[in-house]
This record gives sequence, C-alpha cells and structure tokens, in this order.
Amino acid sequence: MDPHFIQTCLNDTLQGLRQGLSHFSGPSTAAVIYNLPGQDELHIYDPHSLLRDHELKIHSFYFDTRGRQMLQEYTGKSNCYSSISPVADFQIDGLLSYGGSSATVPYQMWFTEHHPDLISTGPTEKWLAHTVLRLSHDIANKADLYTGISGSFLREYATHAIHDHIHGETLKLTGKTSTIDISQILDAILGILKTREEGERPMGELVFVPPEEIDEISFMARFVEAELPQLHHYKHVRKLLQTVANTPHWLVSDGATIRGIATTGRPSCMVKALYHGRYGYLSLNDDPICSFADGRYSSSSLRAKLFEVEESLLDYELDTETRNSLFHIIATLVHNAQSMKHGCTFVVDLNQEPVRISGQLLQTPLDLNNAEYLELACGFSRVDGALHICRDQRLHSFACLLDGRTIAGEDRARGARYNSALRFTAENPDTIVIVVSRDRPVSVIQRGMVLHEQCHWHSLTNCSLPSEPLKQWLA
Repeated sequence: MDPHFIQTCLNDTLQGLRQGLSHFSGPSTAAVIYNLPGQDELHIYDPHSLLRDHELKIHSFYFDTRGRQMLQEYTGKSNCYSSISPVADFQIDGLLSYGGSSATVPYQMWFTEHHPDLISTGPTEKWLAHTVLRLSHDIANKADLYTGISGSFLREYATHAIHDHIHGETLKLTGKTSTIDISQILDAILGILKTREEGERPMGELVFVPPEEIDEISFMARFVEAELPQLHHYKHVRKLLQTVANTPHWLVSDGATIRGIATTGRPSCMVKALYHGRYGYLSLNDDPICSFADGRYSSSSLRAKLFEVEESLLDYELDTETRNSLFHIIATLVHNAQSMKHGCTFVVDLNQEPVRISGQLLQTPLDLNNAEYLELACGFSRVDGALHICRDQRLHSFACLLDGRTIAGEDRARGARYNSALRFTAENPDTIVIVVSRDRPVSVIQRGMVLHEQCHWHSLTNCSLPSEPLKQWLA
C-alpha cells in the first residue's frame, strides 16, 4: 500500500478531527495508533505529542501478553469494509479514546483531550467513532478514489455528533429509534436562541417528546389540535416561550408542533432545551449533553470551573481549610456574576500584609465564610471596580481601582477591566485577579499573564510529520 497515500489519509483525517473538536471543546489535539493489513507492527501518528508522558501505559497495554493476543484477535476478524467492530477501550487519565477494527484497518485507536469543563463525553466519543469509520472507508477506496472529504466532514461534525449521541442513547433507553426528527429539533433550538422578542433573548424550557408518548405528559394547558403552532415558526415559538420563563413549567413539542404547557410527565425519552438568554443547555431526560450559544453547540459547561485558581492556590503556604474556603468564596462570587450576567473583578490578595488598593474601604472587613456577608459581597460586585479579598478570607474593600505600568501582552481588543488586571498583577505577583466579562469566558490572571494561555501553543498548523512504528516512538 502506498505510504504517501496512507500518510495523506492520516493527516487529512487528524487535522479535520482536531479542528472540529477545537471549535466544539476548545483547543484540541488528536493522535492515532493503528496497523494495516500485511503489517507486523503497530504505528503511531501523534504530530502534536498528545500521548507523550503516557509511554509506560502504552507499552504495557500493547506489548504485554494480553495486548499481543488482543491484536491477533482483531487482525483478520472482519472481511467487510463498511463494518466497524469496536475494540477494547484504552483508559488514559485526561484523554478520551475510541477504537475499531475493519478489513482495511485491522486496528485503530483514536485519542483526544478530556477537557475539564466537558459537559458530556458522549458527543466527542461519537466523533471519534465516526473518525474510525472515515479512515477505514478512505483506505478502502485507495488513492485513485480518494477525495479528501473526510477531513472537511469531521471539521463540521459537531451537530452530527450530538445527533448520533441522542440517537444512540434513545435506542438504549427504549429499544427503538426516536420518531422525532433530531436534526430538525437541533436546528430549531438554535433558531429560537437567535430570535429576540422585544429585544429580549429567550428564557425558559422547551421539551421535545415523541408523538406516541404525548399522552404521558400531564398538561396544564393543551392547545387545540387543529391550531397547533409549528416548530419551524421560530418567532411564534419564541413568543410562547415567554409563558414559561422563570417558572418550573415547560413548553412541550412533538418535534413538529407545540402541544401545550406542562410541569410533569413520564415519557421514556425527553430532549430538553433550557434557555438562559444568550446561552442554554441541552439534555436527554436529566442527563446533560452540551450547551449552545452564539448560534452553535459546544461541549463546554459555560460555567467557570476555575481550576487555574485551584492550581494557583496550591503554590502558597495555606492550610487545606483556608485554601478550600478561599476557593469556595471565589467560585460563589464568579458563578453569581455569571448567573446575573454582569462583569466584575475579584482580587485575591495572598500577601502576608494586604496590598494597598484605592477603593471603598470597610471599617470592619467582612468574613466571607458567613453566608450573609458573602451574599452582600455578591451585591458589591455589581459596583464598578474590584473586590479586594485577602488570605484571611475577608472582604477588605470594594469598587477598587487597579493600576500599573504598561506591559507586553496587553490586548487592546479587551476592555479596561482586563488590561488593568494584567498591569496590576505584573506589579503585585502574590495576587490572583479573576475577571468576569459579560460576553467572554472568565479570565484568571497572575503575574501579568492569563493562566490558561501560558501553556497554549501559538498555532496548531496542519502538521504533516510522518507516522512511525510504535516501538520506535516508545524508544
């Protein structure tokens, strides 16, 4: 088999997968371990070193007696080009993986990052499963029929991955495929999100129930059959959604029309879209699937996990109770600001003697371990300026102005809140500043840098480094 053709297939497939996952989950890489008919050894294609630091586990998995038996079992198992047999999963901390076996690729195992704010692994696993299928088909077609379409298709696979996940889970729960057109409701969910009513974004819950299970719903108000609102009339649905905004009630759809308003029901499968204004969440029954915002679906929870704060606090000589308390205080303040949709800044001052910051000083600092004072601090965060929280877990001042000299790395596309935090932390290294913006993710800043950007590569260009034998890579 032509090595150049194989390398082209691997590169196009991997780059399409990586780019698609980067849009869906944030910066992502991918890697594959595989072998082809007639090959005696496994090969690896890992152009961005995703699997580095996992050599011991990889060696153990593939080169002990059990691993060799597994590979022999898959080799020659399938003589069908279009049939993919799943292979034993490879569990590596921090990574997701999916593998398959076919006549053209006896063994392939794909890997990507398990992002910390992933709502559900389901769509990403479906993405990897489809990658297995695409590579198998491309190699079966050989060079003469190769079009390179797999990479482009995988790049745009997000909605298909969610569709496939819902389809698969519905089949598990009910033993049959859904009678709802899943693609249609996924389009409708985004269409409604983009439709404003009197300038306001949608709020409330829209639930999709298969037509044959509508009678399992306990309706509070049911619409007349002859005059059911059509789901594809987004403006009409958006108006109706106002009736359930900020209530425990749902707007009920059968996937084509709006049937009424309910609060309880016992269908076997319900797809739920919960709108929170500019963003929302999709779930199957009570199992979350993904979020949606800005006209697209995402794997992100859209809530700050603040793992950068958690890691930064470990760098300081704080007892466990103090560290956990500070993290709880910060998380509560950040999540409140996100829920209330306002921007704000929090200075976590870990100096032994608090830094002097210009702002509204409190005669007696507020103990933020007290729930009432923490709630008051949430109110203070709505005032322009930063909250000054010290290592004693108390709020010392609010409406603080952060200043400092100009530094490299400032972003003029961001506002004064963000750039002031960069300057302030550059001059006060024992402070952590958390910036919450209305229209951007939370930024955690220390020593003049945004923490999650410190270890990101500048560019993930289409890399065409060759694959190599796995034993050589391990050596």
